[in-house]
Amino acid sequence: MKPSPDDPEAWNAYLAEGNAKQARKRVSADVVLRDAAGQILLVNPTYKPDWDLPGGMAEENEPPEETVRRELGEELGLEVVPCGLLVVDWVAPHGPWDDQIAFVFDGGTINEERLDPQDGELSEACFVPPDTALTLVGERMRRRLRAALRAIDQDRPQYLRDGGPAW
Repeated sequence: MKPSPDDPEAWNAYLAEGNAKQARKRVSADVVLRDAAGQILLVNPTYKPDWDLPGGMAEENEPPEETVRRELGEELGLEVVPCGLLVVDWVAPHGPWDDQIAFVFDGGTINEERLDPQDGELSEACFVPPDTALTLVGERMRRRLRAALRAIDQDRPQYLRDGGPAW
């Protein structure tokens, strides 16, 4: 017999059992930050070959927008508050990785001329024109960045399925 909410202890145990059986998702959160000229901030990670948008992987039970704030604080010493959602991308399992939900937020415009990486995860950070940014990032991020730029132009978030249109 299934417990009811009238017995909070049994009900919570029942819900916890169901929760333990459900899939867990990896979550990443990146941000599009622009300078006054409309250039995009890219970072050069030390642990992979291509440039990237600033951001990173969420910690356990961390909301994606907080991931952006934490990562930019840790890696670049920036205080950034996302001002909108640009992209949600469901990423299929690949290589050793399970599936993932990738968020890209709009970080608006910042006036930093020089950005120095604060930890060993990044070797460089710089603003580049959007067309250049699309040549520097890897294929998966390129599809997300294109969608993010489209979202900015259309003032409408984009949903992707493994980097492409979901429908």
